[in-house]
Amino acid sequence: MQQSPGCRAASQSPSGLACGARAAIAALSMLASAPSLAQTSSGAQGARETSRARELPAVEVVGRRASGDYHADEASGTRTDLPLREVPQAVRVLSRQTLDDLGALRLDDTLDYVGGVSRQNSFGGLWDNVAIRGFAGDVNTGMALLLNGFSANRGFNAPRDMANVERIEFLKGPAASLYGATEPGGTLNVVTKRPLWQRAHAIEGYIGSYGLRRSTLDSTGPIGENVAYRLNAAVEDRDSFRDFVDARRSLFAPALTLRLAPSTRLDYTGELLRHRAPLDRGVVAIDNRLGTVPRSRFLGEPADGSIIVENSTHQAVLEHDMSARWTARFALMHKTGSLQGFSTEPQPSLQPDGQTLRRQRRFRDYSSDDLTVRAEAQGRMEVAGLQHEILAGVETYRFRVDQVMLRVNPTAGSPYAINVFTPVYGQPQPTPLPNTDTQETQTNTAFFVQDTVTIGARWRLLAGVRRDGFEQVFVNRRTGVRTEQSPGATSPRVGVSYLHGRHWTLFANAGMSFRPNTGSSAAGTAFEPESGRALETGVKWENAEGTLGGTIAAFDIEKRNVLTADPANAGFSVAAGEVRSRGLDADLSGRLGRNWRLNASFSLIDAEVSRDNTLPVGSRLLNIPKVNASALLVYEAPHASGGRYGLGGGVTYTGRRLGQARTAVQAAAGVPEFELPSYTIAKLVAYWQVSPRLRFTLDVDNVFDRTYYTQSFQSTWVAPGAPRTVMAGVQARF
Repeated sequence: MQQSPGCRAASQSPSGLACGARAAIAALSMLASAPSLAQTSSGAQGARETSRARELPAVEVVGRRASGDYHADEASGTRTDLPLREVPQAVRVLSRQTLDDLGALRLDDTLDYVGGVSRQNSFGGLWDNVAIRGFAGDVNTGMALLLNGFSANRGFNAPRDMANVERIEFLKGPAASLYGATEPGGTLNVVTKRPLWQRAHAIEGYIGSYGLRRSTLDSTGPIGENVAYRLNAAVEDRDSFRDFVDARRSLFAPALTLRLAPSTRLDYTGELLRHRAPLDRGVVAIDNRLGTVPRSRFLGEPADGSIIVENSTHQAVLEHDMSARWTARFALMHKTGSLQGFSTEPQPSLQPDGQTLRRQRRFRDYSSDDLTVRAEAQGRMEVAGLQHEILAGVETYRFRVDQVMLRVNPTAGSPYAINVFTPVYGQPQPTPLPNTDTQETQTNTAFFVQDTVTIGARWRLLAGVRRDGFEQVFVNRRTGVRTEQSPGATSPRVGVSYLHGRHWTLFANAGMSFRPNTGSSAAGTAFEPESGRALETGVKWENAEGTLGGTIAAFDIEKRNVLTADPANAGFSVAAGEVRSRGLDADLSGRLGRNWRLNASFSLIDAEVSRDNTLPVGSRLLNIPKVNASALLVYEAPHASGGRYGLGGGVTYTGRRLGQARTAVQAAAGVPEFELPSYTIAKLVAYWQVSPRLRFTLDVDNVFDRTYYTQSFQSTWVAPGAPRTVMAGVQARF
């Protein structure tokens, strides 16, 4: 199976996108011309006030936060103005203050602090991949992630940098009714920093263990009366506890807000990211046991050099307040990605001597291009005495991905092997030969509508549906074989909340999801898309001040048409597999009194195979622990010298996980399962705010220097966690 990080999606011709764009504009025009959307003079004034309120956050600063909040009362990814306490869905928001207290430099640094979230195969450290409530998406593409409400993981994407991130919204449960192809367990929406209308600047510098050197810039302010900018930039250079592994990255992220008219605004957000690092598959287990091979041992070949991943993302949103109640938006995103370089990767198993590992050499040259257009209207109306918040729109995208890979497999006569105990590097490298040369294109047009109904003081009803229509083409340029399919899917969702007094909310929801399966069967026919069904019910609580709140939710999720091996045609697949996940997760975040901040999570997940041709029924899903838990507690107070200080710590627990899939034949033969051991990791955080303009920070991860393993794909691809690391930083505002 090819282990590429790219989305296996495809597109049609540019004319397909043009037709979708025309449909988007037409739909928006119809909404704009509806009589109920007519703008009065008083409505225009209200629209201007609403627009300006959105542009001027009440509390926001550049650089690292001090004395901010953990608990959020809204999430843009829900696409409704309801406070989170009233939304019939479990949502966990990691605020910028939480990210700062965690010392998070990348998305991966946050994943252990949200209930129901677990790490997945990271393609040798070159991409982000997570599972929510047991479902991680396609093994070659990962989970559908969002950036400011746009699909953000089609194509090839380097690990996300946190320099320009304002918050991360974990949207648990199905999101297909709003966003299309997603996993039924949930998705996450990364929200970037926006321009401010008051001038502020910050520079930060960090040094740390294993040669970490990092600098960042955060600058914002007005440019004249009607334009505001924000610029985030980061440069990072680090070695690693892993032999021969280092990483270099740079981020340039500009943003602009333009007031085109009193009720019209244009927002632009850009990202240019370059990441360079070797593809590192990790360590190997000996007889299913980890720890025999040091966690620092690199089993690739240093002469391969680095893989280079480059991303360019541009988003533009034109927003017009048509009245005090209705807003129209026209949005566009263009994103390109590339991944190129050599790698040496271990084969799935050791040789019979228990110490020789044959390796495969590959060269990858991947590229992708993604263009999305969306038009929508959102507003309020009263029908039959009930208040409705309506969101309706159309979205179309065109996506193309090209993959060229050269590969050479070792043979007995030319093994290209390494001894895992006494490795010798620098041996002659075989020349990889053509293996993959494909192009996939996809055009999709979707229509969606969501209605949020306020029923009296206590009841909230949310219902939505989306219809997606695809045109997919897959071309194997080596064989000349062309495969086409036109799958479609309808994704409904309905949820209800009951507000029991000021503090408690009971909620339940149900929804459907889908994700297209790419490729073709032995007969050359397209696969049916995966389909998911998710049920969720839970309780939310919030204190009277709105500074502390939590959610506990139980879920039952099933997914069908999962690709599994074709028993009649070796090397081919059929869409016949089924998996399910049941359990509960909980999150608690906010302030305890005036001096303490708390973030805590817990999850209990039973995720397993319910039907498959090769995997035994009841076998666990890869990298999904049954139990996860975490807590982060920070104390802060004024210092006698006039500044402030903060001191805190965190602890995370990750249970045992399946580390490699085991077939039914292997199980019948008594082959034991390969498991990753559980682990508990502690961290310390501290800061000293010398003055409003100068701050020092200290972060210590893995305080007790535990040996642990975060995820794996097979017993020869196991990612070890980092030893104790220390990072010191200074942040200056001016």
